[in-house]
Amino acid sequence: MTLYERAFEHGLSRLDAERAHHLGFRAIRAGAPLVARFPLRSTPVTAMGLRFAHPLGLAAGFDKNAVGIDALGALGFGHVEVGTVTARPQPGNPTPRLFRLVADRAVVNRMGFNNEGAPAVADRLARRGHRRSGSSRPGPVLGINIGKTKVVPEDDEAAVLADYGLSTRLLAPHADYLVVNVSSPNTPGLRSLQAVERLGPLLAHVRRVADAVSTARVPLLVKIAPDLADDDVLAVADLALEVGLDGIVATNTTISREGLRSHADQVAGVGAGGLSGRPLRARSLQVLRLLRGRVGPDLTLVGVGGISTADDARERVEAGADLLQAYTAFVYGGPTWPRRIVKGLDDGLR
Repeated sequence: MTLYERAFEHGLSRLDAERAHHLGFRAIRAGAPLVARFPLRSTPVTAMGLRFAHPLGLAAGFDKNAVGIDALGALGFGHVEVGTVTARPQPGNPTPRLFRLVADRAVVNRMGFNNEGAPAVADRLARRGHRRSGSSRPGPVLGINIGKTKVVPEDDEAAVLADYGLSTRLLAPHADYLVVNVSSPNTPGLRSLQAVERLGPLLAHVRRVADAVSTARVPLLVKIAPDLADDDVLAVADLALEVGLDGIVATNTTISREGLRSHADQVAGVGAGGLSGRPLRARSLQVLRLLRGRVGPDLTLVGVGGISTADDARERVEAGADLLQAYTAFVYGGPTWPRRIVKGLDDGLR
């Protein structure tokens, strides 16, 4: 057990989860110049025409407003996916809205896409400067995850397209890759956009807008839920090939509460929201295998959900993931967790 894990078990886990996140993220940013003096040696990978220092990245949700990209890269993440960013700023759902299920090494969130909005995030990224993967400028590969503004009716297709289109127009010029999020359970109606008859026009629109505003082609991916039926997972895979997507992120959080170790009263007390962490491992792995079997070897698949150990990471790569992402295990494992996983993955694959 690391020093951080001891501190987490005996004190940090008692702090309100959202407050602990903000305090921890502030400490990461403050300590970044020191950590950056010790670069991580790793085996690079190429996906979507981009060069990644290694497969492991940080999933969307941690850095919603793109305030700590390079600090997170210094910790050892080869890519950082910021967001989810919406076209308009929004406060998200009422607090408390972030909870830990420690016995399950899991987190439940109903944040509701709280973020400063695409204009503010785009302005911040413009000041940072754009680093295309493969350039000499240090820093992780940057993914930008975009979602629907809550007040936009999900059944108004024109409004949905305009909403995602505005985010794309502002953010695509700053992205190494772009992810369309239609799978969070915390925005009412959002998951209905995963139906292929809704998803196809949305992805085509985002692709057109991104191409119109970017000097170089920005890879486009979609992030799907683990709660899709197998047939729907395969339908998304077929759509991805049909519309020429660059990849699929599998998977987002789940609304399922099956098989948890935490006491039923604690789970009920937490309430609604997306569950992430160790309980998601089996289904996320299954979805990844379904996708790889359907799309063949060329489409980039990002495995995320329940990756806690180097063995989990290696299992995901062997199942067909080109890239990996984590969030919840980072919360439980602390600032040294990314480097430990990258080293373990490198050693295992070697």
